[in-house]
Amino acid sequence: MDGNGFFRRLVALCRKEFVQLWRDSSSLLIGTVLPILLIIIIGSGINLDVKNAPIAVVLEDASPTAQDAVSFLSGSAYFSPRYVTSRAEAVRLMDDRKVNAILVVPADFSSKLGRREAKLQLIAYGADPTTATSINGYVEAGVAAFNAKRVAGYAPQGMVTVENRMWFNDAHSSTWYFVPGLMMLITTIVGVFLTSLVMAREWERGTLESIFVTPVRKEELLLAKMIPYFCIAMLGFFLCLLASRYIYGVPLHGSFIMLVVSSVLYLFVALGIGLLISAATKSQFLASQVSLVLSLLPAMMLSGFLFDLRSVPAWVAAVGHALPSTYYLELLKSLFLAGNNWPLIGKNCAILAGYAVLLLGLAFLATRKKVE
Repeated sequence: MDGNGFFRRLVALCRKEFVQLWRDSSSLLIGTVLPILLIIIIGSGINLDVKNAPIAVVLEDASPTAQDAVSFLSGSAYFSPRYVTSRAEAVRLMDDRKVNAILVVPADFSSKLGRREAKLQLIAYGADPTTATSINGYVEAGVAAFNAKRVAGYAPQGMVTVENRMWFNDAHSSTWYFVPGLMMLITTIVGVFLTSLVMAREWERGTLESIFVTPVRKEELLLAKMIPYFCIAMLGFFLCLLASRYIYGVPLHGSFIMLVVSSVLYLFVALGIGLLISAATKSQFLASQVSLVLSLLPAMMLSGFLFDLRSVPAWVAAVGHALPSTYYLELLKSLFLAGNNWPLIGKNCAILAGYAVLLLGLAFLATRKKVE
């Protein structure tokens, strides 16, 4: 391969793409203005009910009275209790995102109940404040029912209170939860929609066919298409990052470098999807419909952005876990609010890298350098 010729052609193609991008005001608006509008307009968040919330129950007091106090968890449509033997085990389950809350029955629960000093400690995963708030309300309602039963004549001398704590969300703000999700959606829009529509438009206009008669190689053409839109998408990402920090005050407890690395990996995934769609459809209208069905709607509805995937039927959760957006969103929420959970970061980054290699490879194979 002629190295000098490769880079000369690549630079020329990239220059053409940047000029075209600059002249196309709609592409610039999608890449820069739209991210800010979306994150400001929708940033207030959405409130949804929670069902089958996984909760770890630590019975340090295993007496019948203590078990009766938490009996409202069993058979409830709102909870999926998981009984463990120690707080350390419960914390590991929360760190691994296998439970959304921990309910601790202290060892002195029964002895303090008669003195009206009994407490249950509820620790909720605050990175998902909608779920955490719902779980808190459900637990307090269950404890209130237990107290009412005792007041009604069973054992009126005892009362129970709930001591609430929320981890990973000091402000108890739903905005902190939804802003990372909006960043995922914006990256999806720019990476998939913009790339697929622009490529499909060139197929319709025949401009790609005029390039095919030149010595430009297929890999040079794809790289030239990816580089400008990669740059505009990363610009949108950093604008959203600034907005999340200085408009909404969302903290970044994890590694900034890993945040950028994971976003780059997901952007490669999104660009691969966009290139694959445009190569397969070659029509702007069809590309927009396919992009909507295959990328934006699943990323919004099935990634865990609107609701916890643990609260949905198993087959829906399986579809959600087949989407790259699910793993990117989990990375964003963890890095912003929980910190560096390295096992989760390593696993999800590896999954995104695999998706990127697969989709970009398929896009390369699907793009044929010939006039049809």
